[in-house]
Amino acid sequence: MKTTFGYLRSLIFVVQMFAMMTLMGIAFLPWAAVSRRGAYTGAWVFCHWVRWSVRWICGLKSEIRGDVPQGQVLIGSKHQSFFDVILIVSAVREPKFIMKDILRFTPIVGFYALRIGCVPVKRGRRAEAIRDMMASVTSGDAPAGQLIIYPQGTRVAPGQRADYKVGVAAIYEQTHQPCVPAATNVGLFWPRSGLLRKPGLAVLEFLPPIPADLPREEFRARLQQEVESASNALMREGGFDPDGVSRPD
Repeated sequence: MKTTFGYLRSLIFVVQMFAMMTLMGIAFLPWAAVSRRGAYTGAWVFCHWVRWSVRWICGLKSEIRGDVPQGQVLIGSKHQSFFDVILIVSAVREPKFIMKDILRFTPIVGFYALRIGCVPVKRGRRAEAIRDMMASVTSGDAPAGQLIIYPQGTRVAPGQRADYKVGVAAIYEQTHQPCVPAATNVGLFWPRSGLLRKPGLAVLEFLPPIPADLPREEFRARLQQEVESASNALMREGGFDPDGVSRPD
């Protein structure tokens, strides 16, 4: 009965979330079309709505920890589900993501993503993808702000492992910007796939920045160690042992 009620609440939440995405996307469209600030504001309002509504409907609270990055900086973040995207956009002032190319064709999301300066990247051909990504990131037309990249290249469920890809190190090397690691445990409560949203406390934590211009492999190893260690600590805080003990329901 408890699980059935949880699924029902989750269904209500998901339906209203996509309905509000459509309504807010249309409402902010005129402003977003003429001003990037309108696109940022529309995305910020929607993300705060999601955080408020998932707490009210599903009992899932959320929290931002650490110093929120400002100015021209990279953010190398753990990626477990759509909710960590929501938390980052709700926190930083000028977010832009390295994103899958297919997302630019998604209604509403694609328009706003391109409007705030997200960089679409095609998968499959690594060398070509990295070259295209670097061209977009270093272009003089690229908007200022906080560039978020998911070093593992995809959502990784709690307890699973995936290597940190070379793309994040290439961007770090070429931009000569510091990188703020970001850890999370959101996948414990809002999974990478599936309907159920569980009660609890989802945390996104910004860690102390890694300074610019470290050697590429030193940077990649340090980023992985810091993000994975902090994410594991947050998951243990949420009742999950990343070494294999499930979070109690």
